[in-house]
Amino acid sequence: MKQFQFTRNMLLHFLNNVDEKAADVQTEGFNNTIHWHIGHVLVSAEQFMFGYPKMSANLPATYNELFAMGSKPSNWNGEVPSVEQLIQDLEEQSSRIQALSDDFFAKQLPFKFPFGNIETYSDLYTFMTYHEADHLGQMKVMKKLV
Repeated sequence: MKQFQFTRNMLLHFLNNVDEKAADVQTEGFNNTIHWHIGHVLVSAEQFMFGYPKMSANLPATYNELFAMGSKPSNWNGEVPSVEQLIQDLEEQSSRIQALSDDFFAKQLPFKFPFGNIETYSDLYTFMTYHEADHLGQMKVMKKLV
């Protein structure tokens, strides 16, 4: 839990210093925005740990369409949650992830994960933390370019 909590805290600290207008600028060389990355990290963690959207109602179903892998801001239709709302969702999600039991993490995945040798929820949790840190790095570069 320490690594996840460290990574999530670093993400939240970074996000609290990002201007909402800057979060929606798509810089040259990137096919998404900081705003999209925030939602993507949230949706991905919800998918990994809680089976969103089929097995989790913690986030609105529309988040999946907006932020899932392969989505992009240029295709957004309708209402998009604000950066502020997504930050609040990340904070709430963090508490739910921290509340997961050791028994949960020891369980075998009921599916074949497409990357690496990921067989348990503990393995997936490790990947989730890496994924979040990777996207944080991309957001930091994008912020500098904006």
